[in-house]
Amino acid sequence: MIVVDSLSKAFKRKGRRVRGESRHVQAIEKVSFTAADGKITGLLGSNGAGKSTTLRILATLMKADSGNASIDGYDIGADALQARQSIGFMPHNAGIYPRLTARENVRYYANICGVPPQQAEKRIAQLVEMLDMAGFIDRRAEGFSQGQKTKVGLARALVHSPQTLILDEPTNGLDVMATRGLREIIRQVADDGHCVLFSSHIMQEVEALCDQISIISNGRIAISGSHDSILKNTKQTNLEDAFVAAVNPQSISTHTSEVPQ
Repeated sequence: MIVVDSLSKAFKRKGRRVRGESRHVQAIEKVSFTAADGKITGLLGSNGAGKSTTLRILATLMKADSGNASIDGYDIGADALQARQSIGFMPHNAGIYPRLTARENVRYYANICGVPPQQAEKRIAQLVEMLDMAGFIDRRAEGFSQGQKTKVGLARALVHSPQTLILDEPTNGLDVMATRGLREIIRQVADDGHCVLFSSHIMQEVEALCDQISIISNGRIAISGSHDSILKNTKQTNLEDAFVAAVNPQSISTHTSEVPQ
């Protein structure tokens, strides 16, 4: 389970500043939400909303300026190593090593995570079948399609059998069939009792897959809840309108009541 409480992070502004402009850019501010085991939680927001910053903090790749978060009961600040051992993280644009084969990429990460060699090979074999990677598992990653890279990145994130899976825009660049296949895999992981948190700017994807949704805008959580509860609280009939109502209530006609923040 992931529990996020008031995370904030600002970055120093690059380049020459306009007079009166702040020295810092506030990436996220007081972000709070939960993601439960056995559920798929979607962090939905437009590009630049703060999704990747939030996930990178949860993956212990950067530190928040303030606030707290825990992964499976481990504080990501005080118990970063233990929290990291509970996480399988797939960053945006998987970032696999092009000169290694798919198998070597996954094996290398298993070694980093301390998975014993025999156990790692058994787990890799399971993932090859689960992710349908037999056709390219022993090919060099250089020249892989986006779908193949995504599968390798996902296998790498799952090789140490983490309780919590964090995915940053996992379907980016995938075709329709690859996206459908990945959705099935994510659902299977959640059905096996794992916590799955993923970010996306694609509403149809979040609507089709997620048990819980947190909408983020300008670094803040605008609203969280199940799909149905978000529609009810925003008094909308579809997620797209609910998203607009949550992030910009003034754009909704006057007969719509104020969105809870």
